[in-house]
Amino acid sequence: MPAYEKKVYLTFDDGPIPEVTEWVIEYLKTYSIKATFFCVGDNIIKHPHIFKRLIDDGHSIGNHTFNHLKGFYTNNETYFENVAKCNELLNGNKLFRPPYGQLKFSQIRKLSKSYQIILWDVLSYDYSNAVSPEKCLKNVIDNTRSGSIIVFHDSLKAKENLMYALPRVIENLSDKGFSFEKI
Repeated sequence: MPAYEKKVYLTFDDGPIPEVTEWVIEYLKTYSIKATFFCVGDNIIKHPHIFKRLIDDGHSIGNHTFNHLKGFYTNNETYFENVAKCNELLNGNKLFRPPYGQLKFSQIRKLSKSYQIILWDVLSYDYSNAVSPEKCLKNVIDNTRSGSIIVFHDSLKAKENLMYALPRVIENLSDKGFSFEKI
């Protein structure tokens, strides 16, 4: 993303789910921050009211496959069908983030014709049990710069680290003069 302005982009992968996504929505609303949520199709089916709330609150939505598939380990036909199945729920949205950041070159070639593939430059590691909440926060603060795309996860696995780090990230980056944008 453009690095000439003090803007960063908060993104959330793997939701929507109760507890975590709803907490993120409420927290972002407190600061009038809009973010980008890369949703798993199966979770959209399970929690349509949370997905609708993301849209109603003005957040950007992206495709994160229907079943959170790893591109490296999935044959192309199955992968493309899974992406298309998720996209049916997104009303033709054109943002796509591959789970784990993994895509084969053949998948990149085909998907980039229909989607804007969005990766990241700052990984919070909020999903890792080996990363403490403090380390998760440090990962984001130490590596964010103008134009950074920061990835958190609105999942149960990431809940503890996310709930600790996100408020402190927003406070720290706001104090440094950054604004938060959606993609």
